[in-house]
Amino acid sequence: MLASKVNKTETEVIQYLANAPLKYKVYTIPKRTSGNRVIAQPTKELKEYQRAFLQIKSFPVHQVATAYCLGLSIKDNALSHKANSYLLKMDLKNFFNSINNNLFWKIWAVNKKLPEAKDKELIEKLLFWSPSKSLQGKLILSVGAPSSPLLSNFIMYSFDEHLFKACNKLNVTYTRYADDLTFSTNKKDILFKVPNLVAEQLRFEFGSSIIVNRKKTKFSSKAHNRHVTGITLNNNQAISLGRKRKRYIKHLVHQLLLNKLTVDDINHLKGLLAFAKHIEPTFILSLEKKYSLAKITHIFEAENE
Repeated sequence: MLASKVNKTETEVIQYLANAPLKYKVYTIPKRTSGNRVIAQPTKELKEYQRAFLQIKSFPVHQVATAYCLGLSIKDNALSHKANSYLLKMDLKNFFNSINNNLFWKIWAVNKKLPEAKDKELIEKLLFWSPSKSLQGKLILSVGAPSSPLLSNFIMYSFDEHLFKACNKLNVTYTRYADDLTFSTNKKDILFKVPNLVAEQLRFEFGSSIIVNRKKTKFSSKAHNRHVTGITLNNNQAISLGRKRKRYIKHLVHQLLLNKLTVDDINHLKGLLAFAKHIEPTFILSLEKKYSLAKITHIFEAENE
């Protein structure tokens, strides 16, 4: 079936996938805080094969997962927690790269019948990257493959379900945006029970394959700044861009009106304005009031000139 999706014969597909785990361009980008993130980008053709596979195979995704789901975004993730006073954020360490082919088949076997050996081998080569650049090396999900996001949600389904039920009993709201776990509640001190629940469930589901990055475990409340996947939760039970980001956007708009921005800066500003319109539309209205509707509209439409 994959062969027909990519307009190839079955023999051509088998030949192409023979060394697919090596068909990645590898580079690094800096993380927001410290260190670098390794990106392994499949070739254009391999991406087409991976996308085709997702069209013919369905994988369950839990309702608490808000990343890589059609119609959902970081806004939906943040909105789930806007009415709660206490917040806990946790992070999974090297999330995509922690998921290997063996773990994938373990989870697959729980949900559906395993493919025949020859099909398993082809699927592994299609979906997994070999960081050692050897066909005999370890196979892991890459940050950069279009198939990795959905597969990661599939891998986490049982974990999400068990944690969702446990949190419900505690009156805690739980969402997961990729490797970012967010918990919130209005019950004081109850969130201190959650890190152990997370660690125990991870061990039960994945052994030592997927673990928590303890440096990024953070508790907060209305007495402090609360942020969920880059969005501010204010004390009025609403989401916001946050003061710092608003000041930055205003600064860029002012610089643009003085003709002091480069083309790259302008494109950056347009992206920020689109994000602001999605997250906090009233902020765009305040910019239009300050600088005029025509000027703000002009920024949005600049690329069409």
